Amino acid sequence: MQGIYEAKGIVSEIQRFSVHDGPGIRTLVFLKGCPLRCKWCCNPENLSREPQYMLVQGKQKLIGKEMTVEEVMREIRKDMIYYYRSHGGLTISGGEVLMQPHFARSLLEACKSEGISTAIETSAFAEYEVIEQLLPWLDVALCDMKHVDEEKHLKFTGLSNRGILENIRKIGLSKTELIVRVPVVPGFNDTEKEIEMISTYAASIQGVKRLHLLPYHRLGEAKYEGLGEDYSLKGIEPMNSEQMEQMLKIARLSGLECQIGG
Repeated sequence: MQGIYEAKGIVSEIQRFSVHDGPGIRTLVFLKGCPLRCKWCCNPENLSREPQYMLVQGKQKLIGKEMTVEEVMREIRKDMIYYYRSHGGLTISGGEVLMQPHFARSLLEACKSEGISTAIETSAFAEYEVIEQLLPWLDVALCDMKHVDEEKHLKFTGLSNRGILENIRKIGLSKTELIVRVPVVPGFNDTEKEIEMISTYAASIQGVKRLHLLPYHRLGEAKYEGLGEDYSLKGIEPMNSEQMEQMLKIARLSGLECQIGG
């Protein structure tokens, strides 16, 4: 058991008191590194696995720090009382959790050994064996299902969704609670037909009962400027509340328990 607390990973941020990334009040641990290049990504500072500088409020800030599981757990333990009262816990996000599987597994195992609920936010892009090693220590998997059309997924993320969809099906067969999350992005998957296709597909997966529609936002746009990079969706306007409510109605036709936001 001692060995898992010594495992090291590259962490970009630890965010406390989150209520949008799993049940209850949660602590989010953001890991660096992601294989996808989604055009709307709101955390571009986490795409590279290596620490890097980003201009934040006029000052250069180093994003990414090597930490041990024990160092991360010291932060997580600070809010134990809130986890118990709200049925919250740890959520590992990114980037992509599966890019640092040993560290992620060690952190999940440490939390479970201390009675803390666990969740991950993931694109599910990896060999399934990588995902499988996390499942014994995982209570909730929040899996992105960006699109069911392979060509469009490839165009907007840089990678095929074949393995992703297969992995999500396999997670659905496990004992881990599976929640499908759909980032609704103008020009990508924002038509009623596409939301119907995605939600219907999600409903066909054993173990899926809930689906979250995540509205596109431009909060990450300044980060691209801070990294000296171009934001390819610059000028794209988020959908308004009326449009999102219509998408919610369409998604609910699948029979799943649906909501806007996560």
